[in-house]
Amino acid sequence: MTSDDPVRRGGREAQRRRTRKAIVEAAVRLSAGGATPSIDEIAADADVSRRTVYAYFPSLDHLLIDATAGALNEPPVEEALNDPALTGDPAGRVDALIRTLLTYSPQSLPLGRRLIRLTVDQPAGETPEPTGPRRGPRRIQWLEQACEPLRDTLSQESYQRLISALTIVVGWEAQIALRDVRGLGPEAEEEAITWAARALVEAAIREHEADGP
Repeated sequence: MTSDDPVRRGGREAQRRRTRKAIVEAAVRLSAGGATPSIDEIAADADVSRRTVYAYFPSLDHLLIDATAGALNEPPVEEALNDPALTGDPAGRVDALIRTLLTYSPQSLPLGRRLIRLTVDQPAGETPEPTGPRRGPRRIQWLEQACEPLRDTLSQESYQRLISALTIVVGWEAQIALRDVRGLGPEAEEEAITWAARALVEAAIREHEADGP
């Protein structure tokens, strides 16, 4: 078994997610009283080093915005994705994810704009390079959860391509483009995003069926 073995890669990714989750949860706990915690306080509460915090979040503002957005969106998203009526329906699950996120868009989109700006404007060399993607692991986790019925149906390559494609149309970036570039209102925005996402899921399924067993 080599260091590139999928099992090992999956284990490392799971560990990174646990570490990141611990950091975010520490930030939420320490912020609950209204005070703004420091990086040192968050690191101590999460039982990680200061350097580890910076490996996942390039700045304190980045971390606190991410934590706030997560606290806002996570409970309703988890409820939507655990709906037993959608257990075997990947397109329906992705649709439910999108509609839930858009329901909370008035509160979360301003945070998203700030987080994108912080990511884009981060001066080079100020902090250690982030581990893996610079933001958005929560989105990937939700998309993978929504597409879980297809995990053992599609090939690994097709499944990962679907997740990557959905990442483009599900999230703050798509909303910003539709509002700022297309000038769409909330209803038209939701229709466009759900249509595009469903088209991607259905295309992946059709491609698999065309390839045969």
